[in-house]
Amino acid sequence: MENSSGRIAIIGLGYVGLPLAVEFAKHYPVTGFDINSGRIHELQSCRDHTLEVASEQLKGVICMELKKDHVGLYCSNHLDSMMDCNYFIVTVPTPVDRYNNPDLTPLYKASETVGKVLKKGDIVIYESTVYPGATEEECVPVLEKISGLKYNVDFFCGYSPERINPGDKNHTVTKIKKVTSGSNPETAEKVDALYRSIIVAGTHKASSIKVAEAAKVIENAQRDINIAFVNELSKIFNRLNIDTQEVLEASATKWNFLPFKPGLVGGHCIGVDPYYLAQKAQSVGYHPEIILAGRRLNDGMGAYVANEVVKLMLKKNLPVIEAKVLLMGITFKENCPDVRNTKVVDIIHELTSYDISVTIYDPWADAAAVAHEYGLDIINDLSADKNEYEAAIVAVAHTEFLDCLWRAKLKPNAVIYDVKGCLDKNIVDARL
Repeated sequence: MENSSGRIAIIGLGYVGLPLAVEFAKHYPVTGFDINSGRIHELQSCRDHTLEVASEQLKGVICMELKKDHVGLYCSNHLDSMMDCNYFIVTVPTPVDRYNNPDLTPLYKASETVGKVLKKGDIVIYESTVYPGATEEECVPVLEKISGLKYNVDFFCGYSPERINPGDKNHTVTKIKKVTSGSNPETAEKVDALYRSIIVAGTHKASSIKVAEAAKVIENAQRDINIAFVNELSKIFNRLNIDTQEVLEASATKWNFLPFKPGLVGGHCIGVDPYYLAQKAQSVGYHPEIILAGRRLNDGMGAYVANEVVKLMLKKNLPVIEAKVLLMGITFKENCPDVRNTKVVDIIHELTSYDISVTIYDPWADAAAVAHEYGLDIINDLSADKNEYEAAIVAVAHTEFLDCLWRAKLKPNAVIYDVKGCLDKNIVDARL
């Protein structure tokens, strides 16, 4: 594609949308749209609190004025900034509600927004994770209703699932092969060409939007099931007094052994996407057994960890009621500020049910974000903390935790539980 052949709008400038917008903005005129005015101001100042894009990268593409044919990224929360765009890429989150039912509200709202500026010949591409069929069954009717245009006659759609891995500086957006699709063969080729122009890893053009949607949702369901398997192994081996990490290391010597590790399964993908597939399966009369069994097991791991810590405290004759526990890490993964759907909070809730006082220490997480999302207080710096703790739980493998300087905050007989298996086994009482 030539630079002049398309002006692109990216709707949603979070972990998925921003890196994509920056890469496209190196070659095309791009409007980055987000309803959060604070986020727009932040990006215009060349700062990204998600740490996915460095300030220097933003400085290289950010435009402070909207210029129709100027290559670069103009960020705005005003609808008219997208009026001249002909490719609209939707990258909003698709969470689940408190009952684990898919919540398509952000997707509906984004579709309404696009519908207001949609013109004849435009292409709308969805990257948000959904169940097979959602793009055409849920989003397209919204686009038609708001725009007054007819699908596959006046406007067209594509689906290209995101594969962003927050915090990963090696597998960045252009280095991960991209699945693409379109609502008809001509649109599919246009969508594929658009992504092919920036994705150095190449693209895979799926035969239909439904195939692309299904491919995305099973990527994370597969990982969820594999992690559930090793989590169950961890529970079994714990009862047999066998170190799970040592078992996995031994098994990994076989060439085709899959190197999954036990742990908490949170975040915006693996802990969420299987519910989308499960709901769709149930809507067509099939009850998914393996998918939901894996979800149940993984969703129970936070409480399991907390109860194991309490057992270890009792074995050491440490008080449980009103005990102090140092919980290290609340983000959903290491060396990343993302706290979306973190399962560390399950450990906290279970510990507090024993009247245990929990101090959450995380140098990466934003305290305001944690307070807003979970109603919890955290500390980013442990040096001023005066507490002495009966137990410590390493819930996230942040680099800052690996030097073990935090052990100075523990009582002599304190329990140390290593959820991530990132510490020397000789200094911990147990690891998952």
